[in-house]
Amino acid sequence: MITHRRPRAALAALAVTLLVAGCGARIDEPAAPSGTVGTVDVTNCGVPLSIPHTPTRVVTNDTGITEMMFALGLADRMVGYTTYEGKDRDVDSSPWRSEFASTRSLGTAFTREVIQAAAPDFVFAGWNYGFKESTGVTPEWIRSIGATPYQLTEACRQPGTTRRGVERPLDALYDDLDNLGSVFGVRDRATTLIDGYRAEVARAAAGAPPADRRARVFLFDSADPSPFTSGRNAGPDEIIEKAGGTNIFHGLDDSWTSVSWEAAAQADPEVIVIVDYGAGPSNTVQAKIDALRSQPLMAGTTAVREGNFVAFPYAALVESPRNPATITALAAYLRGKGR
Repeated sequence: MITHRRPRAALAALAVTLLVAGCGARIDEPAAPSGTVGTVDVTNCGVPLSIPHTPTRVVTNDTGITEMMFALGLADRMVGYTTYEGKDRDVDSSPWRSEFASTRSLGTAFTREVIQAAAPDFVFAGWNYGFKESTGVTPEWIRSIGATPYQLTEACRQPGTTRRGVERPLDALYDDLDNLGSVFGVRDRATTLIDGYRAEVARAAAGAPPADRRARVFLFDSADPSPFTSGRNAGPDEIIEKAGGTNIFHGLDDSWTSVSWEAAAQADPEVIVIVDYGAGPSNTVQAKIDALRSQPLMAGTTAVREGNFVAFPYAALVESPRNPATITALAAYLRGKGR
């Protein structure tokens, strides 16, 4: 079991949030795109995707997706990005703050009108990361306006269903970086990033405890009113695994998804990872901690009783180039708890 400590939730959450903010893998030299190339063929969500020319007018949705472009040195290929309310937490903690500052923000609405006004030739988003039938913004619609849609691999839909996730989350990250490297003519930079991320993950995983001593970890995103968490196909599942813990909802063959409080409490998590959105007083890390303490079923769990809360920015937990640094930070936290 995790050794007992007096709850210092807010301080622990802040400390790890700052740690991850300073740990993004980064290459300071600017990318050297090879210029316009011919048609490039890649596989995206298990389907062949042909890009007729090197994109020069890219629109992205969501901070993690946008940071992939920045990590590859492709800010100059972008005409703008959209994101969600409360993005300031992600941007302020980002290793790519200067790129966010120099790239046009298109606001918080990923709509047909906003996208069309930007006149993109390439749109990078994902299911529930911008693509939704309810808004009419789908890959098919992106094609209809003459642009190429690229889908976030973490959010690929499983054939015949709306469940998401078709491969392990880190493989999804590496595949997207590799594909983008090919599409934009920056394969060398993509390879360097992937090799560096693999090495960082391996270093963190090398100190993980054996399976019978791993902490049970609950990823808490939000509650409305049921808790929203990570199944085995979302980034937090492999972040937790590589850091030396066990995601209590690893058995769910889905990405980010809703569960019940009964199921979360029955698993008796020993650590709770909180998604820090920074959006409004009711969605702060402390507000989420207070909600967990006041939830009758969760109040008796080991994590809540011992105050074992740790927070990371949203962009550190969805598929993004911050994932390896998040693994390093969570591994250090778990070791500090006696795991």
